Amino acid sequence: MSEPIKKHHTIGCCGIDCGLCPRFHTKGNSVCPGCGGINFKEKHPSCGFVTCCVIKKRLDVCSECKDYPCSRFDAEKQGYDSFVSHKKVFANLDIIKCNGIDSFINQQISRMNILEDFLTNYDDGRSKSFFCIASTLLPLAQLKETHTFFDKHGESLNIKEKNKQLTEKLFNIASDLKIDLKLNNKK
Repeated sequence: MSEPIKKHHTIGCCGIDCGLCPRFHTKGNSVCPGCGGINFKEKHPSCGFVTCCVIKKRLDVCSECKDYPCSRFDAEKQGYDSFVSHKKVFANLDIIKCNGIDSFINQQISRMNILEDFLTNYDDGRSKSFFCIASTLLPLAQLKETHTFFDKHGESLNIKEKNKQLTEKLFNIASDLKIDLKLNNKK
């Protein structure tokens, strides 16, 4: 087992929300340890972001670099990647640049805790990706409010009904905010 190669494995050095990704929450061989997590190099042996940011420059995220955003981000700027966690790379890195990584990680931990509860208590076996997307893209205040409401009022419902009501609520929030929660939204 290899050691972690960076301090915060739940945020990619490129800004991906690793801790909110479905692969991070997968059981079995396809689980991803997060950026620079234990055995990361076995899962992602040729990540140029990690090589440059972490190994060469000894940074945790690219926005800590004086050259951010460099040409490695050209594909991200085009917005062609369908991987939902890529939608917030610049927003995440800009927040880290302005407020520091510890502040960002605290917010991300709140999102991850809510996601864990959604996956444990509301997932009907088919909603993991949706809950990950919603936890990544929706504002934290609305996630907290929704989580608190369902935590207090959802106890008497079966898993199927809890899932249906929570999914509907998250879709409504996204619709009101004009946020697309579809998985492969390519341009």
